[in-house]
Amino acid sequence: MEGLYIRHVELLGLEKRFFPSQHYVYMLMVKWSDLSEKLIYRTYPEIHTFHKSLKEMFPIESGQIEKKDRIIPSLPAPRWLDSQRSRESRQNTLAHYCHSIVSLPPHISRCRLLINFFQVRLEDENPPAPNTHKKSETIVVSRGNASEISGPIILDSYRVIADFVKTSKHELNLRSGDLVEIVEKNQNGWWFCQCESKHGWVPASYLEPLDGPEETEEDEPNYEGEVYVTIQAYAAEQEDEISLDQGETIEVIHKLLDGWWVVRKGEETGHFPSMFLRPADKGAKQEVKPLKLQGQKPPPRRSTIRNAKSIHSRARRRLSQEAYRRNSQRYLQQKDGRLTAPTRNSKNATKSPLRERKNQDNIPEQSGSGSESDRKKEVPVIPPRPSPELILERCTANTCKKVSVHTACPGPAS
Repeated sequence: MEGLYIRHVELLGLEKRFFPSQHYVYMLMVKWSDLSEKLIYRTYPEIHTFHKSLKEMFPIESGQIEKKDRIIPSLPAPRWLDSQRSRESRQNTLAHYCHSIVSLPPHISRCRLLINFFQVRLEDENPPAPNTHKKSETIVVSRGNASEISGPIILDSYRVIADFVKTSKHELNLRSGDLVEIVEKNQNGWWFCQCESKHGWVPASYLEPLDGPEETEEDEPNYEGEVYVTIQAYAAEQEDEISLDQGETIEVIHKLLDGWWVVRKGEETGHFPSMFLRPADKGAKQEVKPLKLQGQKPPPRRSTIRNAKSIHSRARRRLSQEAYRRNSQRYLQQKDGRLTAPTRNSKNATKSPLRERKNQDNIPEQSGSGSESDRKKEVPVIPPRPSPELILERCTANTCKKVSVHTACPGPAS
């Protein structure tokens, strides 16, 4: 295995996936020195990161010291990933880059960095489960000219709702009203975007769809929950967030595209950064090692953005933590078989859908004796019928006179 190296890399096509969120992967056929051929999938940000690491490893060959010594091919900005507006083929495409990179001298083309990047990963052999509502789209590279892609690559367009100033070289400066195209939607809430000729990472909370405020790709809450483990502690900064220490086991009940998932710990719920979570290993003892985020930070919340200007008349619908908590408790009670059928006099009777809609503002209701007295007021007790003597005592003199005349009249003969 030590002498294994790459003979050729061929770009087969581009696949648009919708699980776990919308992103694009490139299909690369890697031919190895042992005559085996492996199909791998890589996103553009992964390839671009590999390219930068390769240049740092070989500064002379990348031309960082003397430009005339450069032999590592350049990788253009993601403009070659443009939508239908830019269909002109470019000389330095990914197909040309992959072909050139494996043709470099052995100390580069057979280095451990390059070998590891093109090796088959677990997700290459077992791709994520597809979204049942949307079908993955595959665009095949033309065999006649490998440097051109047959057909346009249509990227989703979003609008920027407020000015965003980048805090690292990997991010992108944006102004309110700019239109960006999404290359990859990462689950941590940072999206890889391009705006004109620039590209970089942008918080999803600063973007909104053009056709409406709602995200069609966002899943519904799953109150059964998925078991995750916190890999870094976080102290809540907003009222609807939750503080957790490193190594705690929680349940994720709603995965939101802005990177702030709703988690449940016991009966408590709250938003928590998804980048500080990883799936729990079933049946294994959880050992969480210290996390090295290398400068990564959670994206800002939509509620913290100042001067946000949306083009939509209505705001995006969001559940409050009270609603999450109430629905979660109801699910857990039903799961444990402790949710009884609602009765007229039950204190914990489940609210009807009509009452649920009336209380959309999540105003807490009074419990205990207060709610019981309210129900008594809703159904008044019928008083007993008074006796004739009591009626005569309380009625007027005119009424008493009429009653006396009526009782004095003889009844009909039988």
